[in-house]
Amino acid sequence: MQQKIQNFIAKNNLLKQKSTVIVGLSGGADSVVLLNVLISLGYNCIIAHCNFHLREEASNKDEKFVFDLSQSLQIPYHKIDFETEQYANKNHISIEMAARDLRYAWFNQLLESEQAEAIAVAHHADDSIETLLLNLIRGTGLRGLTGIPSRNEKVIRPLLCCNRSEIESYILQHQLSHITDASNATLLYKRNKIRNIVLPLLEEINPSVRQTLYQNIKHFEGSFAIYEQALLKIKNEVMTFSSDLISISIEKLKKQEQISTVLYELLLPFRFSSATITQISEQLDGESGKQFFSDTHRLIKDREFLLISELETNKQQVYFINKELEILELPIELKFTKILKNSCFEISKEKDCVSIDASKLSYPLQLRHWQEGDSFYPLGMNQKKKLSDFFINNKLSLIEKEKIWILLSNNEIVWIVGMRLDNRFKVNDKTMEVLEIKVGSL
Repeated sequence: MQQKIQNFIAKNNLLKQKSTVIVGLSGGADSVVLLNVLISLGYNCIIAHCNFHLREEASNKDEKFVFDLSQSLQIPYHKIDFETEQYANKNHISIEMAARDLRYAWFNQLLESEQAEAIAVAHHADDSIETLLLNLIRGTGLRGLTGIPSRNEKVIRPLLCCNRSEIESYILQHQLSHITDASNATLLYKRNKIRNIVLPLLEEINPSVRQTLYQNIKHFEGSFAIYEQALLKIKNEVMTFSSDLISISIEKLKKQEQISTVLYELLLPFRFSSATITQISEQLDGESGKQFFSDTHRLIKDREFLLISELETNKQQVYFINKELEILELPIELKFTKILKNSCFEISKEKDCVSIDASKLSYPLQLRHWQEGDSFYPLGMNQKKKLSDFFINNKLSLIEKEKIWILLSNNEIVWIVGMRLDNRFKVNDKTMEVLEIKVGSL
């Protein structure tokens, strides 16, 4: 079995020989076997244990077992305590999801501090089969049929080539002490229901169903690799990216043979649910302005595009700028330069740079997003114009409008940042001092 795992590590390029690896050790049979095999193969192991405090005193017994094992093996040991239920409730997620988020966030911190090559966790072939079935039940694209990957960035899974029975045989052969987690037998968790009820029922139909499903996962992985290449080509055709906005051409999307499948794959990384993606697909010919939300992003059905942006948290916030400020870094980068006007002075013609008559400003200046009802006097005009009309004339989408910042003095608009100066604050023959404001990298 050690040779089998070594070959799997080499084939999938998981670890360099004799490198340092952090091993997530719960104390259960799987992780104990993982640690034993990696040590036997000559890797420098560091033990990392998470106490999630979900099983009262049993969690503390697990912690003590892992600590004692690290002492007997004389291996570096790290542990952390988590208030898992509190975290799950606060973030409105399941206990399983909370434990995973907390665990991997800490593992990544350890990875950096210990300068290790990777984080090894003890998922095996049966775990991958259970994941396949869970994904089918929840609803999934082709990606969800590929089980658990052998590598996910710095997280590696050297035991994926082994099944549960092989691990149990290894435990007996090498007489390895381990902890039996009683919660694995309960039916509180979906995965346990798959493991303890669904798979045994499937084995009554096909005794070799585990091997069949594992082989299917391998086939799905190959199919997905081909599928992903085709999807990347489509993505490059229909999507465009800017620093804060992603656009999907509705016209180009509708030319695809499987529109709903393509849209599902394009939107899934932005955490839109399957039901929401279905609604979006049904609105491709609908009216502009319809909005859809995930927990991280918003999609707006515009005239010709689906526009995706991250949800903003500072929509109503106002930033104050005092007279002495030279550089503003948040929420946008602005550089303020005072210039004495003389015969050599020239007004900047750059879009992201504006020249303002400094004597007309009252401090502190304010910076905020535009609001309904805002109006100003566009440069070169003596007539007031609503910002909403100005944006329509400039053909700005809803998302583009919402990302506009305006600079104000005494509640009067001075500058629609990056777009248009207010005529009342322009530099003229009587201007003595100019305030130049530049947007961008400082």
